[in-house]
Amino acid sequence: MPSLKPSISSSWNSLRPSAVGGSLHGRPMAGMPDFSQLLQLGQQMQGRLSRMQTELADQTVTGSAGGGMVTVTADGRGRVLSVKIDPAAISDGDGELVEDMVLAAVADAQRRADELYADELRKVTGGIPLPFPLPF
Repeated sequence: MPSLKPSISSSWNSLRPSAVGGSLHGRPMAGMPDFSQLLQLGQQMQGRLSRMQTELADQTVTGSAGGGMVTVTADGRGRVLSVKIDPAAISDGDGELVEDMVLAAVADAQRRADELYADELRKVTGGIPLPFPLPF
């Protein structure tokens, strides 16, 4: 009748590198990622993100407020490039209203830049969310 207790040799065999992953004699084993491939993938992603940042800097978005009396143009990263104020807004003499419209137009342009960034990031990552925010 066979013993139901595992033998020492069968327990030892279950701990061999080929059983738990890793590499044996330079050959990758089942269950373990190839770290050189992961590194290469990371470098490719870094290159794509760098290109995306450059492309965003070349794109522009426009925000407006007050029915178009104030328009703000920003690059795809949200940096304000220009502010245009309709002379009619200034002639009313209400400086606070013009200031509020400028702030609203800047916020609108930055929101549009954020949307552009999110769309471009989805293209680069294939929709996979990143576990950390990017610094741009």
